[in-house]
Amino acid sequence: MAPKLHIMTKRSDFLAANKGLRVARPGFVLLVLPHGAAEAGDIRRFGITVTKKIGNAVVRNRMKRRFRALAREILPAHGLANHDHVLIGREGGVERDFALLRKELLVALDRARSGKGDAPRGARSGGRGKPHHGRGKGPRPSPQAPQA
Repeated sequence: MAPKLHIMTKRSDFLAANKGLRVARPGFVLLVLPHGAAEAGDIRRFGITVTKKIGNAVVRNRMKRRFRALAREILPAHGLANHDHVLIGREGGVERDFALLRKELLVALDRARSGKGDAPRGARSGGRGKPHHGRGKGPRPSPQAPQA
């Protein structure tokens, strides 16, 4: 019996998945997070996000259709059991060859299965977040004696 594949619809599920394992590929970013439905059997959920930075509605919808086809083909057999899978579209992902996207998703799922995700967002800069450009950065000038 094939595992159940459900579509994620709640914003809170997408935000929670952002705290999970992150695997970046050239065409997309895969987020994987275990969910608490283990008692219900082997359930694999997936969601798709494509921002307006990618292109207009036609481009975004085309990318989402391609991601849905990939997810329905690959996740039942290769997805992680009782996990949420979120595909985030990246610039240039809509022009990528479908076979190449399929291969990238399989590699990303293997990396996620072995726990080899990329650094979480914000951790690439040493975990300090965005640099601060306001007052108080840098060394203070030493006080000088008043000149007479």
